[in-house]
Amino acid sequence: MAEKTTKPNSDEGVIIPPSYKLPLLLSLVGITSIPLPLTNWPSISLATFGFFLLLQSLTLKIKITSKALIVLQLGRELRQFPFENWLAWRLLFHKMPGLLYFREKASPHLLPILFNPDILKLELQKRVGNLEVGKKEDLASKTKN
Repeated sequence: MAEKTTKPNSDEGVIIPPSYKLPLLLSLVGITSIPLPLTNWPSISLATFGFFLLLQSLTLKIKITSKALIVLQLGRELRQFPFENWLAWRLLFHKMPGLLYFREKASPHLLPILFNPDILKLELQKRVGNLEVGKKEDLASKTKN
């Protein structure tokens, strides 16, 4: 019997798959630097932070709908960031383990990219558009509105 395939509704959104680059890189650098003849605290701290980010990348998901970026933890919604409040966004160092910067009317946010950066960028361009502000005057003109 053939299975029916259904086209997903655009309001259902897209869940961005995890990327383990950043957590594994930090953990690896931390662990491999432990035997160095330096104090071990920075190495242990870096490895611990890497393992924390690995745990976060396993439990957190980002869902992008037509109206908001939603952060999920183990399937439960933690926070919504409605696109109508966004003034700007940018992926920093996205080819390396990088950061997602976005500014809402109320406050800026800086998140480590624990998700596939290419899909994240594609979905944000589709849903939010080109709010990638490169010049200060562009941001100033958006905040006046």
